[in-house]
Amino acid sequence: MEGVEAELFTDGGNNAVVRLPGRQFPGVLIQGDSLPILRSDVAEVVEALDQGNVAGARETAGTLLTDLDALLARYAAALEAHEVPRPY
Repeated sequence: MEGVEAELFTDGGNNAVVRLPGRQFPGVLIQGDSLPILRSDVAEVVEALDQGNVAGARETAGTLLTDLDALLARYAAALEAHEVPRPY
């Protein structure tokens, strides 16, 4: 393991915006306990589709999209607050 200093653009929370040394743009740090939840939600969409449950898949996918939109908005706001251009 290597110790490094990272720039923290938001509070530490479950999805902190940080920039690692040598990187032009910050990234989003997703906590290890949150990552399997995200994976589980995607698996739920796939399972629903496999079962022909389009309505269930759409509902779960909609929730995922809402969550990702919020994360993207947090990322964009953090970059804007620190006058960093978006990488997209």
